Amino acid sequence: MRPPDEVSPSGPRPGPRRGADGFFGVVQAADGRWQFQGPDGAPFFLRGVQGVCRPGSPEDRGFPPDPASCLRRWGFNAVGLGGLEPVGRDDGLPFLATADFVRVGRQMVAPGLRLPDVFDPDWARLAAERAQAAATLLADDPALIGWVTDGDLDWGLEQPAGLPSLLQLCLSLEPSFPAYHAAWEFVLALHRNRLDELAAAWETPLANREVVRDMTRREQALASRGYLRDEARWAREFARRYFTATAAALRESDPHHLVLGCRFRRPVGAAVLGECAYPAVDVALAHWQELPPSGGRPGHPVLAGEVDWTTEAFLRPPPAGRAGGLTTVERMLQRGRLALGRLARHPAVVGYLWSRWQDERGEQPPFARGLVHVDGTEAREHTELLAAFNARQWAERERVEAS
Repeated sequence: MRPPDEVSPSGPRPGPRRGADGFFGVVQAADGRWQFQGPDGAPFFLRGVQGVCRPGSPEDRGFPPDPASCLRRWGFNAVGLGGLEPVGRDDGLPFLATADFVRVGRQMVAPGLRLPDVFDPDWARLAAERAQAAATLLADDPALIGWVTDGDLDWGLEQPAGLPSLLQLCLSLEPSFPAYHAAWEFVLALHRNRLDELAAAWETPLANREVVRDMTRREQALASRGYLRDEARWAREFARRYFTATAAALRESDPHHLVLGCRFRRPVGAAVLGECAYPAVDVALAHWQELPPSGGRPGHPVLAGEVDWTTEAFLRPPPAGRAGGLTTVERMLQRGRLALGRLARHPAVVGYLWSRWQDERGEQPPFARGLVHVDGTEAREHTELLAAFNARQWAERERVEAS
């Protein structure tokens, strides 16, 4: 095997390595491609699954008793977040861990929104205490790939049509929330501290601040171009505070492991993703529908999260006039195969996480997301395609190591 610090077209280049020696890290190859390195320095393309768990009750007799063996058989080499117990850590598989910063301090909760109030003067201190508690058992574990700051946030962005979004929700909080005062100070400062100028920019009559709260109660969303422009600025400021504080807290308590930012269960937009980047975040755990452009030299490494091909984009019929003839399932899997290929070729992508281990109740195979159905049977419509893809990635790793 070529020494890890020697330059090759596919191998790591000399220079800074994010992550301490003897732990998982990430480096950029000479051709610009990012890649994970394992604790031994070998290339590591992460292939993981979220929510892996063992059977939880005697009624789960049909479920695989050993999820780790199933994952290995399907070519996966890591587990993500959300399991009911530490499957992976106890079974020899590398794993992700979350600090769950949202559990400390005040939470902002509304339809489509779940965030900590990062404008609280106590937020940085509370985050540091949370990081210290989370890192106690894992700071020296080489099987830990990295820290996810939170696994269950909702940023209130990319909301369904008609629902108020992040800035409006913050402006409608109770005055006891520091974020309420920070939001009003922020938007008024953009408009010479005049409510009438703010109203003109947002194309909305605003006799006073209560108008915004009344609109939110009625689920009437602000959506003018002026509002969306100000919301993007607010979202960036909110995200900057969140990622800066959480990363600093984790690195103070655990200097060995990578920081991956939070889990994005759905797309959030460029304003938040722009702050989920180095130096605050080592590798962004981005939703796979929001990967950066694949052309040119990638600026930041990305772990593609929430991968699945059961969404409308993979199921809809081809445009009129295009050749068809495939069933919906065949079309779904064909598009899924192409999407995985693009993901593997993307120079910023260092791995992926399938979205679910087990179907949610009410989902109907073959259009459910889990690798295991609710009756415990294997979801072969997913596992066969994923196993073939994972095997190709393993062969590619061996080729790189032999070069």
